[in-house]
Amino acid sequence: MRNELDPIPDQWYAHLDKGQRFFVIDVDDEENMVEIQHFDGDIEELSLAEWRDLRIELCEEPENWTGALDIAEKDDLGTEVTDTTGGDWSEPGEEYRRPNK
Repeated sequence: MRNELDPIPDQWYAHLDKGQRFFVIDVDDEENMVEIQHFDGDIEELSLAEWRDLRIELCEEPENWTGALDIAEKDDLGTEVTDTTGGDWSEPGEEYRRPNK
């Protein structure tokens, strides 16, 4: 079953079959490509047809989403976040679990 979700830049999605989250970086309408970044930092380009074949759903951003986006300095966040330590960045991501509805 093809998904009907449009790829939205700056939106988090979850793979229903893998239990992993990813972030849409960019959508190139001219090339029909979607650029995504997985929580572990890997970047991938998908065709729009490949996007439609994914078993995904919209999800909330992970609690420590900065690790996926490789934000090195707290100033890059535009906030005064000070409670994140270097060890927080190297911890494995939590597996996404679909909330019970």
